[in-house]
Amino acid sequence: AAGSPAVMLPAMVVEELLSEMAPAVRESAHLPDEHLLLLKFVFGSSALQALDVVDRQSITLISSPSGRHVYQVLGSSGKTYTCLASCHYCSCPAFAFSVLRKSDSLLCKHLSAVYLSQVMGTCQQLSVSDKQLTDILFMKKKQEA
Repeated sequence: AAGSPAVMLPAMVVEELLSEMAPAVRESAHLPDEHLLLLKFVFGSSALQALDVVDRQSITLISSPSGRHVYQVLGSSGKTYTCLASCHYCSCPAFAFSVLRKSDSLLCKHLSAVYLSQVMGTCQQLSVSDKQLTDILFMKKKQEA
């Protein structure tokens, strides 16, 4: 329980920022300058990279009938990373190093891009069976091992 406030901080910061951005994006179909500055402040150097990922439409929300879902993000290197927005996790090396190990970032560019794509409505959508979703996650795990 001692670590839970630290775990909750990224969630609270991200959710607050995105809830402020959503109405402006719906109204004007783009991010106002003040929100771009907030993104840079909260996400740091990964903000512009995350926006680039969103612009390239490299994010796919994969859903199954059971209600489970994951995001897959095609990174600039050509690798696909699995993001779990519900628990603020990405399978990329930058997340493991900068977020988990060094704690010098709240999120990696892939996870930041997932949150931005949710607000901007730019996610690709893919529906799969529960077994297919399990296979996607299992195959990803095997490739990382």
